Amino acid sequence: MARLHLVRHGETTSNVMRRLDTALPGAALTDFGVRQGVRFALENPPQEQVILVSSQARRAQQTAELIGSVWDVGLEVADGIHEVQVGDLEDRSDDDAHGVFKDIVDRWHRGDLDARLPGGESLAMVYDRYLPVVEDLTGRYLTGPGDGRDVYVVSHGAAIRLIAARLAGVDPTFAAGTHLQNTGSIELEFVDGLWRLHRWGAVTGPFGTEVDEPLVTDPMG
Repeated sequence: MARLHLVRHGETTSNVMRRLDTALPGAALTDFGVRQGVRFALENPPQEQVILVSSQARRAQQTAELIGSVWDVGLEVADGIHEVQVGDLEDRSDDDAHGVFKDIVDRWHRGDLDARLPGGESLAMVYDRYLPVVEDLTGRYLTGPGDGRDVYVVSHGAAIRLIAARLAGVDPTFAAGTHLQNTGSIELEFVDGLWRLHRWGAVTGPFGTEVDEPLVTDPMG
């Protein structure tokens, strides 16, 4: 069966500086981030034809373009699947800003859809723009004629974890605590109208306990 792969973009200078960088178009990849994109493509060669999609953010498009150049696959850029917008916290790297961001995201994982980042988004707002894109891709590709086609969506760490947790009903403690490294990915399958989680970063299950990815230090992971 075809699967949905939610892939975090490669490393940016903002990631290295632990800077809250969410407004479009955002930072570009570092040289290491470029190598990460190429390595992801080389280590995950598709067995059949796939669909490659990215958010509008510069870092996501660059990562997807690198993957597509290795796979010889074209790129579709989608509106609505960019990172959680942090509003007044944009460009900040101080501990106070990180604390506010983490507190709100933790509340989101516990089900508070209306908690809102100051001057930024609520989880309900993220769902409203992101989930319709997933639904559209699912209908067009995953559940299309035959067995469908795998879809790789290059997006952003915080948004990916929130969306994957919603789709697959993941334990909130696990979803909040288990981050994604740059070019880490989450793999899901749509079966009989329900999403089944196969892999979350380096974790292949069980998914009910907090298991943080190693070496993830930036808040957007």
